[in-house]
Amino acid sequence: MKLLKDKVAIVTGGARGIGEAIVLKFAEQGADVAFTYVSDSSIDKANALELKLISLGVKAKAYKTNAGDFIQCETFVADVLKEFGTIDICVNNAGISKDNLLLRMNEEQWSSVINTNLNSVFYMTKQVIRPMMKAKTGSIINMSSIIGEMGNAGQSSYAASKAGIIGFTKSVAKELGSRNIRCNCIAPGFVETDMTSYLKDGEGAEKYKAGIPLGRFASADDIANTALFLASDLGNYITGQTISVCGGLNI
Repeated sequence: MKLLKDKVAIVTGGARGIGEAIVLKFAEQGADVAFTYVSDSSIDKANALELKLISLGVKAKAYKTNAGDFIQCETFVADVLKEFGTIDICVNNAGISKDNLLLRMNEEQWSSVINTNLNSVFYMTKQVIRPMMKAKTGSIINMSSIIGEMGNAGQSSYAASKAGIIGFTKSVAKELGSRNIRCNCIAPGFVETDMTSYLKDGEGAEKYKAGIPLGRFASADDIANTALFLASDLGNYITGQTISVCGGLNI
Protein backbone atom coordinates (compact mmCIF):
# COMPACT_ATOMS: atom_id res chain seq x y z
CA MET A 1 0.00 0.00 0.00
CA LYS A 2 1.44 3.33 -1.02
CA LEU A 3 1.62 5.87 1.79
CA LEU A 4 0.06 8.77 -0.14
CA LYS A 5 -2.40 6.99 -2.41
CA ASP A 6 -5.34 9.23 -3.41
CA LYS A 7 -3.70 12.31 -1.84
CA VAL A 8 -3.07 15.62 -3.60
CA ALA A 9 0.13 17.47 -2.71
CA ILE A 10 1.47 20.86 -3.69
CA VAL A 11 5.18 21.68 -3.41
CA THR A 12 6.64 25.14 -3.96
CA GLY A 13 10.09 25.30 -5.50
CA GLY A 14 9.57 21.76 -6.71
CA ALA A 15 11.64 21.73 -9.90
CA ARG A 16 15.09 21.27 -8.35
CA GLY A 17 17.03 20.27 -5.26
CA ILE A 18 15.07 19.32 -2.15
CA GLY A 19 11.78 20.23 -3.78
CA GLU A 20 12.37 17.92 -6.73
CA ALA A 21 13.26 15.06 -4.39
CA ILE A 22 10.05 15.62 -2.41
CA VAL A 23 7.93 15.77 -5.56
CA LEU A 24 9.39 12.48 -6.80
CA LYS A 25 9.08 10.79 -3.40
CA PHE A 26 5.43 11.80 -3.08
CA ALA A 27 4.60 10.61 -6.59
CA GLU A 28 6.34 7.29 -5.97
CA GLN A 29 4.07 6.88 -2.96
CA GLY A 30 0.92 7.51 -4.99
CA ALA A 31 0.23 11.22 -4.57
CA ASP A 32 -0.97 13.46 -7.35
CA VAL A 33 1.39 16.44 -7.35
CA ALA A 34 1.27 20.09 -8.37
CA PHE A 35 4.55 21.93 -8.05
CA THR A 36 5.88 25.40 -8.74
CA TYR A 37 8.94 26.86 -10.37
CA VAL A 38 9.72 30.55 -10.76
CA SER A 39 12.44 31.02 -13.38
CA ASP A 40 12.07 30.77 -17.16
CA SER A 41 15.37 28.89 -17.14
CA SER A 42 13.62 26.08 -15.22
CA ILE A 43 10.81 25.53 -17.74
CA ASP A 44 12.44 22.59 -19.53
CA LYS A 45 13.42 20.94 -16.26
CA ALA A 46 9.93 21.43 -14.83
CA ASN A 47 8.27 20.00 -17.94
CA ALA A 48 10.59 16.98 -17.90
CA LEU A 49 9.82 16.39 -14.22
CA GLU A 50 6.09 16.64 -14.91
CA LEU A 51 6.35 13.94 -17.57
CA LYS A 52 8.42 11.75 -15.26
CA LEU A 53 5.76 11.99 -12.55
CA ILE A 54 3.01 11.13 -15.00
CA SER A 55 5.01 8.06 -16.06
CA LEU A 56 4.76 6.90 -12.44
CA GLY A 57 0.99 6.68 -12.85
CA VAL A 58 -0.06 9.82 -11.00
CA LYS A 59 -1.52 13.14 -12.06
CA ALA A 60 1.03 15.95 -12.11
CA LYS A 61 1.34 19.53 -13.27
CA ALA A 62 4.04 22.19 -13.11
CA TYR A 63 3.02 25.81 -12.52
CA LYS A 64 5.16 28.88 -13.13
CA THR A 65 4.43 30.74 -9.90
CA ASN A 66 6.34 33.09 -7.62
CA ALA A 67 5.57 31.89 -4.10
CA GLY A 68 6.71 35.28 -2.83
CA ASP A 69 3.76 36.99 -4.51
CA PHE A 70 0.42 36.85 -2.69
CA ILE A 71 -1.76 37.17 -5.80
CA GLN A 72 0.17 34.49 -7.68
CA CYS A 73 -0.21 32.12 -4.71
CA GLU A 74 -3.93 32.81 -4.62
CA THR A 75 -4.23 32.06 -8.34
CA PHE A 76 -2.04 28.96 -8.09
CA VAL A 77 -4.09 27.37 -5.30
CA ALA A 78 -7.35 28.18 -7.10
CA ASP A 79 -5.99 26.56 -10.28
CA VAL A 80 -4.87 23.46 -8.37
CA LEU A 81 -8.28 23.10 -6.74
CA LYS A 82 -9.94 23.39 -10.14
CA GLU A 83 -7.57 20.86 -11.72
CA PHE A 84 -7.12 18.37 -8.85
CA GLY A 85 -10.26 18.88 -6.76
CA THR A 86 -8.63 19.14 -3.34
CA ILE A 87 -5.37 19.75 -1.48
CA ASP A 88 -4.28 17.32 1.23
CA ILE A 89 -0.60 18.26 1.61
CA CYS A 90 1.26 21.54 1.22
CA VAL A 91 5.04 21.69 1.29
CA ASN A 92 6.39 25.23 1.53
CA ASN A 93 9.86 24.68 0.15
CA ALA A 94 10.61 27.76 -1.97
CA GLY A 95 13.73 29.48 -0.69
CA ILE A 96 16.81 31.52 -1.52
CA SER A 97 19.91 32.77 0.27
CA LYS A 98 21.84 35.99 -0.25
CA ASP A 99 24.59 35.64 2.30
CA ASN A 100 26.48 38.70 3.42
CA LEU A 101 27.84 40.18 6.62
CA LEU A 102 25.28 42.46 8.23
CA LEU A 103 27.60 45.44 7.84
CA ARG A 104 27.56 44.96 4.07
CA MET A 105 23.98 43.77 3.61
CA ASN A 106 21.59 46.12 1.84
CA GLU A 107 17.84 46.41 2.19
CA GLU A 108 17.13 44.65 -1.11
CA GLN A 109 19.16 41.60 -0.08
CA TRP A 110 17.37 41.42 3.26
CA SER A 111 13.87 41.93 1.86
CA SER A 112 14.22 39.46 -1.00
CA VAL A 113 15.25 36.66 1.38
CA ILE A 114 12.51 37.44 3.90
CA ASN A 115 9.90 37.65 1.14
CA THR A 116 10.86 34.44 -0.66
CA ASN A 117 11.56 32.35 2.43
CA LEU A 118 9.12 33.62 5.06
CA ASN A 119 6.35 35.64 3.42
CA SER A 120 5.78 32.84 0.91
CA VAL A 121 5.00 30.45 3.76
CA PHE A 122 2.29 32.83 5.00
CA TYR A 123 0.93 33.39 1.50
CA MET A 124 0.65 29.69 0.66
CA THR A 125 -0.58 28.55 4.06
CA LYS A 126 -3.33 31.17 4.07
CA GLN A 127 -4.57 29.85 0.73
CA VAL A 128 -4.52 26.12 1.50
CA ILE A 129 -6.13 26.16 4.93
CA ARG A 130 -9.63 26.86 3.57
CA PRO A 131 -9.93 23.64 1.52
CA MET A 132 -8.17 21.73 4.31
CA MET A 133 -10.60 23.08 6.93
CA LYS A 134 -13.50 22.11 4.68
CA ALA A 135 -12.10 18.58 4.37
CA LYS A 136 -11.19 18.51 8.09
CA THR A 137 -7.76 17.13 7.31
CA GLY A 138 -4.40 18.28 6.00
CA SER A 139 -0.66 18.33 6.48
CA ILE A 140 1.40 21.50 6.04
CA ILE A 141 5.17 21.08 5.96
CA ASN A 142 7.40 24.15 6.10
CA MET A 143 11.05 24.02 5.14
CA SER A 144 13.09 25.79 7.81
CA SER A 145 16.82 25.22 8.39
CA ILE A 146 19.24 24.33 11.12
CA ILE A 147 20.55 27.87 10.60
CA GLY A 148 17.18 29.13 11.87
CA GLU A 149 17.90 27.36 15.14
CA MET A 150 21.64 28.00 15.47
CA GLY A 151 22.31 31.18 13.49
CA ASN A 152 25.41 31.60 11.37
CA ALA A 153 27.77 34.47 10.62
CA GLY A 154 26.99 36.05 7.28
CA GLN A 155 23.50 34.58 7.17
CA SER A 156 21.43 36.91 9.35
CA SER A 157 18.67 37.33 6.75
CA TYR A 158 18.51 33.61 6.02
CA ALA A 159 18.55 32.73 9.73
CA ALA A 160 15.83 35.28 10.51
CA SER A 161 13.59 33.95 7.73
CA LYS A 162 14.02 30.34 8.80
CA ALA A 163 13.56 31.10 12.52
CA GLY A 164 10.38 32.99 11.63
CA ILE A 165 9.06 29.88 9.89
CA ILE A 166 9.47 27.89 13.10
CA GLY A 167 7.42 30.36 15.15
CA PHE A 168 4.79 30.60 12.41
CA THR A 169 4.52 26.81 12.27
CA LYS A 170 3.93 26.46 16.02
CA SER A 171 1.20 29.10 15.93
CA VAL A 172 -0.58 27.56 12.93
CA ALA A 173 -0.44 24.13 14.58
CA LYS A 174 -2.23 25.53 17.63
CA GLU A 175 -4.84 27.32 15.51
CA LEU A 176 -5.69 24.41 13.24
CA GLY A 177 -5.15 21.30 15.36
CA SER A 178 -8.85 21.13 16.26
CA ARG A 179 -9.61 20.87 12.53
CA ASN A 180 -7.27 17.87 12.18
CA ILE A 181 -4.75 19.94 10.22
CA ARG A 182 -1.13 19.36 11.15
CA CYS A 183 1.68 21.86 10.60
CA ASN A 184 5.33 20.95 11.05
CA CYS A 185 8.83 22.12 10.12
CA ILE A 186 11.81 20.35 8.69
CA ALA A 187 15.16 21.93 9.54
CA PRO A 188 17.80 20.52 7.20
CA GLY A 189 21.48 20.90 7.89
CA PHE A 190 23.91 21.06 4.97
CA VAL A 191 22.33 19.36 1.96
CA GLU A 192 24.01 18.52 -1.34
CA THR A 193 22.02 20.78 -3.69
CA ASP A 194 22.79 23.61 -6.12
CA MET A 195 22.44 26.08 -3.25
CA THR A 196 25.33 24.49 -1.35
CA SER A 197 27.44 23.40 -4.34
CA TYR A 198 30.18 25.82 -3.28
CA LEU A 199 30.72 23.66 -0.17
CA LYS A 200 30.82 20.32 -1.93
CA ASP A 201 34.57 19.91 -2.42
CA GLY A 202 37.81 21.11 -0.92
CA GLU A 203 38.86 22.28 2.50
CA GLY A 204 35.61 24.19 3.10
CA ALA A 205 33.52 21.03 2.79
CA GLU A 206 35.83 19.06 5.06
CA LYS A 207 35.67 21.80 7.70
CA TYR A 208 31.89 21.66 7.81
CA LYS A 209 31.78 17.85 7.72
CA ALA A 210 34.14 17.73 10.69
CA GLY A 211 31.39 19.32 12.79
CA ILE A 212 28.73 16.81 11.71
CA PRO A 213 28.66 13.63 13.83
CA LEU A 214 27.51 11.54 10.86
CA GLY A 215 30.42 12.95 8.85
CA ARG A 216 28.59 13.84 5.64
CA PHE A 217 26.17 16.28 4.08
CA ALA A 218 22.57 15.18 3.67
CA SER A 219 21.19 14.09 0.34
CA ALA A 220 17.98 15.64 -0.93
CA ASP A 221 16.39 12.21 -0.42
CA ASP A 222 17.18 12.37 3.30
CA ILE A 223 14.98 15.45 3.53
CA ALA A 224 12.31 14.01 1.22
CA ASN A 225 11.99 10.92 3.42
CA THR A 226 11.22 13.14 6.41
CA ALA A 227 8.65 15.08 4.38
CA LEU A 228 7.01 11.80 3.38
CA PHE A 229 6.77 10.75 7.03
CA LEU A 230 5.13 14.05 8.02
CA ALA A 231 2.80 14.05 5.02
CA SER A 232 1.56 10.51 5.56
CA ASP A 233 -0.51 8.89 8.28
CA LEU A 234 2.74 7.70 9.86
CA GLY A 235 3.02 11.19 11.32
CA ASN A 236 -0.65 11.74 12.13
CA TYR A 237 -0.02 12.61 15.82
CA ILE A 238 2.81 15.06 15.17
CA THR A 239 2.14 18.78 14.87
CA GLY A 240 3.90 22.02 15.75
CA GLN A 241 7.28 20.29 15.70
CA THR A 242 10.61 21.08 14.07
CA ILE A 243 12.44 17.97 12.93
CA SER A 244 16.13 18.62 12.45
CA VAL A 245 17.65 16.55 9.65
CA CYS A 246 21.22 17.65 10.12
CA GLY A 247 23.35 14.59 10.89
CA GLY A 248 23.67 15.72 14.50
CA LEU A 249 25.09 19.16 13.70
CA ASN A 250 22.93 20.80 16.38
CA ILE A 251 23.89 18.56 19.32
